[in-house]
Amino acid sequence: MTTATSLKPVREKSSTRQPAQRSRRGSGHLRRTLIAWAFCSPFVLLFATFGIWPVFSSLSMSVTDITSRDVQTPFSVNFVGLENYTALFDDPTFVRSALNTLYFVAVGIPLTMVLSLAVAVALNSGIQRAKGFFRVAYFAPVVTSIVAVAVVWRYLYKPDGMINSVLSVVGISGPDWLNDPNWSMPALILMAVWRHFGIPMVIFLAGLQSIPPELHEAAVVDGASRWRAFRSVTLPLLRPTTLVVAILLSISYLQFFEEPFVMTSGGPLDSTTSISYYAYQQFGFGNYGLASAASYVLVTAIALLSLLQFRIFRAKA
Repeated sequence: MTTATSLKPVREKSSTRQPAQRSRRGSGHLRRTLIAWAFCSPFVLLFATFGIWPVFSSLSMSVTDITSRDVQTPFSVNFVGLENYTALFDDPTFVRSALNTLYFVAVGIPLTMVLSLAVAVALNSGIQRAKGFFRVAYFAPVVTSIVAVAVVWRYLYKPDGMINSVLSVVGISGPDWLNDPNWSMPALILMAVWRHFGIPMVIFLAGLQSIPPELHEAAVVDGASRWRAFRSVTLPLLRPTTLVVAILLSISYLQFFEEPFVMTSGGPLDSTTSISYYAYQQFGFGNYGLASAASYVLVTAIALLSLLQFRIFRAKA
């Protein structure tokens, strides 16, 4: 009886301390949260000013008839709804640019992925000496200036350039690559594949090195050939890596701009005009609403293609 009576006040005292401790913990958590937001506020402010605000501003411009003449008199800007979007698909130049972009993506992405995976497999297994040198050499085009790359490739694509000189050795008369509407886009695709395959190669190489070698050894013990082991073991395990590579390449290739801007100016006969280059031209003409609408058509295409790739390359349970 004496022990139970003596414990009762202690329990009551501990129960009165719990709300006070919770209150102190809650105030401490709130203080840490406010301090964290205070440290993040410079970045949040800059991101909202130069990231979020331009996005909403361009989206609002895409549904108005704003042009360069309306910048000084903003009250003359009218809401037009989806007229800019319908005008885009009524414009033969935009339709041609959309088809050019689709052609560039449909051919360029598979070529880049196949080449980068082949080089990654070679670096992971076949090439043992000077492996670091080859990694740097294959990655160098990614960090090289597009202007320098374009100057070199324009000399290569000249009628008397190195490519046609090599073709003439085997009796083939090479075309005027950048001035022929039939060959200008394949020429730019070839240059883009060479320029962009470095990053996918590094990502694939990291994915290959994460695969346990015991799985390949088990496949060999079961009598599988190297190709069968690669197709049945390596490729399925590379599905998450392939998804990352496909999405990165889709974002990059759908924004196809530097190559036609530097090398062909969208020609000849609009054969290399892309959606990005079309939006750039319309912005230069002062058609801000039309340029914004073209940009959001491109954003929609990137989102849809990324969603499709998620469904294709997602890891199977």
